[in-house]
Amino acid sequence: VQLVESGGGLVQPGGSLRLSCAASGSIFSIYPMGWYRQAPGKQRELVATITRGGSTSYADSVKGRFTISRDNAKNTVYLQMSSLKPEDTAVYYCNAYPSTVLWGQGTQVIVSS
Repeated sequence: VQLVESGGGLVQPGGSLRLSCAASGSIFSIYPMGWYRQAPGKQRELVATITRGGSTSYADSVKGRFTISRDNAKNTVYLQMSSLKPEDTAVYYCNAYPSTVLWGQGTQVIVSS
């Protein structure tokens, strides 16, 4: 099982980022996938999910600003983030949904002017 997130960085409020997650086939081919995030001092939270068929759901805090997608041929899930706010600052992780016990290293997103 392997999950490798990338694409994070420092961005100004209102900016955009696109995160990517390369997932091992054993997870990607079986389960819905999700993006999660953990802000400093807070518990990890679910941000968005996507089924193999492409049905999506979002946390209220990101609805209308974030878009989750997946490329089944590449075993990759994406998170397009727009209109970023300082409260979006966190380490972002992908995992199956519901999550497995194995997590990748995550990718840091900092939204700051």
